[in-house]
Amino acid sequence: MRFIHTADLQIGKVFGFLDDAATHALQDARLEAITTVGRLAREHQANTVLVAGDVYEHDSIGDLLLDQPLERMRVFPSVAWHLIPGNHDPDRSSGVWDRLWRRELPANVHVHRRAEPTAMGDGTAWLLPAPLQRKRSLSDLTAYMDDATTREGAIRIGLAHGSIRDFGSTPGRTANRIAPSRPETARLDYLALGDWHSTLEIGPRCWYSGTPEADDFDQPASGAILLVDLPGPGAPPTVTSLATGRFHWHHEEAIVHGAPDIDLLEERLRARHPDPARLLVRLEVGGTLSLADRLHFDERIGQRLRAALRCLDLQDRLLVAPGDDDLDAIARGGVLRAAAERLRELMADASGEEREIAQMALLRLCIEHERIAP
Repeated sequence: MRFIHTADLQIGKVFGFLDDAATHALQDARLEAITTVGRLAREHQANTVLVAGDVYEHDSIGDLLLDQPLERMRVFPSVAWHLIPGNHDPDRSSGVWDRLWRRELPANVHVHRRAEPTAMGDGTAWLLPAPLQRKRSLSDLTAYMDDATTREGAIRIGLAHGSIRDFGSTPGRTANRIAPSRPETARLDYLALGDWHSTLEIGPRCWYSGTPEADDFDQPASGAILLVDLPGPGAPPTVTSLATGRFHWHHEEAIVHGAPDIDLLEERLRARHPDPARLLVRLEVGGTLSLADRLHFDERIGQRLRAALRCLDLQDRLLVAPGDDDLDAIARGGVLRAAAERLRELMADASGEEREIAQMALLRLCIEHERIAP
């Protein structure tokens, strides 16, 4: 048996730090990821897609957004899509799954709302889903799989959404916990998991697929799906990662001390992707610059690079140390030079907000002088 394992589509996800245009582009990309999954399933002759929870970002989305992912799945009638509720879209009363249930679902879309074995296709493989009825469950919803009965000699595949490791939470207090031994105790040929947004192998028969479209700067192995080959019951699976992400997220930390460093930083970030408009960057930058180099940074990074990227989340910790050459460029004497000298003194003596104000004033003085200079 060959199938696609994916999860965490989170249709309707909101990106609060992005402008409207970037938010809409990323939301559209999450919908288009479904088309990409269907196309890859067809190309690789995988007639089943398992979606391990969090199809939707929340359960109060509008009707249009409710239908859009289903319509994209409908386009691939030869592919059976199996969905379960996750912690973002749990199956609670009057929630998203109740609303879907009252609709006429596409014939190739199967929603699993109960924890019970279900034959897939001709019955040579059985799915053991573990849907969530609430955001946080303190019991292991996969426990029933140990005693679940399936046809003799059939492939057994678990489908669940939760934490098989603590992932930074207090040990023993993680909600939606899944026992790491479940593939062995439940005699599963494969356990398809969702919730962790990066691709992660827990064991040869247990994987997180990650999200098919990255949604954060610190997800080094997201934007992919898993192609799983199961030769037969008991045989080890072959798992292959297939890239699906349209947008790429990158977190960079840098120290710059002059124009050459700034130019190299711009070149390095542009080289992260051949199409910068598909790149989102969180840049944490520090260092000490002259006044002229600070203006150079603002032009090359703050303006030109920002315009090229889909998003530049700039964490600016740069310090400005104006030299005599910087002040000479503004004026060698007179009132302007006196003002520039006074602002430099304030930058040296003040701290916090006062220093920032003095720095901004000096930068503005330099910019306005260049603008009106003959």
